Amino acid sequence: MVVHVLEEMRIRALGVIDDAVVELSPGFTAVTGETGAGKTMVVTSLGLLLGGRADAALVRIGAKAAVVEGRLTVDARSAAAVRAEEAGAELDDGALLISRTLSAEGRSRAHVGGRSVPVGLLGELADDLVAVHGQTDQQGLLRPARQRQALDRYAGAAVAGPLEKYAEAYRRLRAVSAELEELTTRARERAQEADLLRFGLEEVAAAEPRPGEDEELAAEAERLGHAEALASAAAVAHAALAGNPEDPEGVDAATLVAGAHRAVEAVRSHDQALAGLADRIGEVGILLSDVAGDLAGYADNLDADPIRLAAVEERRAALTQLTRKYGETIADVLAWAEQGAARLAELDGDDDRIGELTAEHDALRAELGELAQALTDARTEAAGRFAEAVTAELASLAMPHARVTFAIRQTETEADGIEVGGRPVVFGPHGADEVELLLAPHPGAPPRPIAKGASGGELSRVMLAVEVVFAGSDPVPTYLFDEVDAGVGGKAAVEVGRRLAKLARSAQVVVVTHLPQVAAFADRHLVVEKTNDGSVTRSGVKAMEGEDRVRELSRMLAGQEDSELARAHAEELLEAARAGR
Repeated sequence: MVVHVLEEMRIRALGVIDDAVVELSPGFTAVTGETGAGKTMVVTSLGLLLGGRADAALVRIGAKAAVVEGRLTVDARSAAAVRAEEAGAELDDGALLISRTLSAEGRSRAHVGGRSVPVGLLGELADDLVAVHGQTDQQGLLRPARQRQALDRYAGAAVAGPLEKYAEAYRRLRAVSAELEELTTRARERAQEADLLRFGLEEVAAAEPRPGEDEELAAEAERLGHAEALASAAAVAHAALAGNPEDPEGVDAATLVAGAHRAVEAVRSHDQALAGLADRIGEVGILLSDVAGDLAGYADNLDADPIRLAAVEERRAALTQLTRKYGETIADVLAWAEQGAARLAELDGDDDRIGELTAEHDALRAELGELAQALTDARTEAAGRFAEAVTAELASLAMPHARVTFAIRQTETEADGIEVGGRPVVFGPHGADEVELLLAPHPGAPPRPIAKGASGGELSRVMLAVEVVFAGSDPVPTYLFDEVDAGVGGKAAVEVGRRLAKLARSAQVVVVTHLPQVAAFADRHLVVEKTNDGSVTRSGVKAMEGEDRVRELSRMLAGQEDSELARAHAEELLEAARAGR
């Protein structure tokens, strides 16, 4: 008996489900019911718990929110446990508690191990814990892209290694191709841009501006333009401070301060406070003398030079031409010139760059051709083993004469292909291979794509066979099958049940089914039951054991729980299932 992952799931106010507890055991659990709605809701609830899309319509009318809670047993060393702990979650005695709350307004919240987490984390954990398969997955298996993914998954490292290198080279080729296309298709625009830059740089170089020159010239122009007024003001201020020689009777500030200093200096010895004031007055006299001298020098050096003023204005006009085109200030102009020179060097190097990119482009295409061939070889080898294993599983699923094969081919092209096997072929992000799963259901029948050559029941068994093969090469702890047995009946249904029971020896298997032949093989049988009080429909989940299980199988067989014939058949199914495990 394997250690199970899903222990239980509690569902509150979700659609028709109201506070139901779904207890899941190791091995094989079958979920049945009179109608599909309740069973589907169990699957939907599990989907929410695993990060599926939330829809407010799932919340029962009148309820504020729907809550799904799950308890999962995980190995503390598993990738899921490590990722959960990275998000701040804590394990509870080896179990991981997960909950998802969906409000009636459509808001969704998730908690893992007692910590609020993004809903996306639930999907990350689910990838390592549970594989969910329903009828939509069967339709997905019909697509060649999904078939290629299944083959690559089975091949493992033999394909994963070359595919990683191929994907990296493919991304680089796309980037190189885009840059080449821009360089070649926009050559005229880039040449025009280069001419404009060259003209602007020559204009700036001819002017030879200096950093801050515009501000210096503005200050000089202001001074030269008001030279007479400045000289007159300086002369008046000098006379007020130091006196006017032409007016001996005039009173100046220096004379008045000197008189004040003499008055207090004579009696400073009688009071320290007055002595301090005398010193300060002396300092004022010295400062007045210095300022007066500077004013005299300023007036002597100030010269109204019309020729210099004209030169300054002419230079300012030249700089204004630059700032009008290339920046608000000369500093901005110089910055533009630096950036423009770098851009011009880049544009002038287009021819060299095109040569480099062309060489890299050719080398990458050659590398992709080699890697694509390696992928083809690895996929071809894995396809033989995969097809043989699936064919063997189909023999155990009442398809003893069916044979599965893979068609791996490439499409030749005359334009923009890579060379694989000596011929140019179409390629994409996953290589050059077109992978298609073929089924020959009986001897003499030609292999055909499963989309055309398989009935609904056969497709269900092919998908189950694929999953059983995966379980041996890339196992997950838990599998959930939602009516994977659709379209199957009779002996084939018995074989499906037997194969699911075998899968449950190495993993936990949960199956939503309508077939008693499948349910009879389950280790645990759960039934979704509906009740209606006239206003609200609720569903609960009940474990079937002993006589109850016989009655449920009888209902599934004949629609009559008390039919003696149906009961005998149900008991026979259970006995055969126990003996045929």
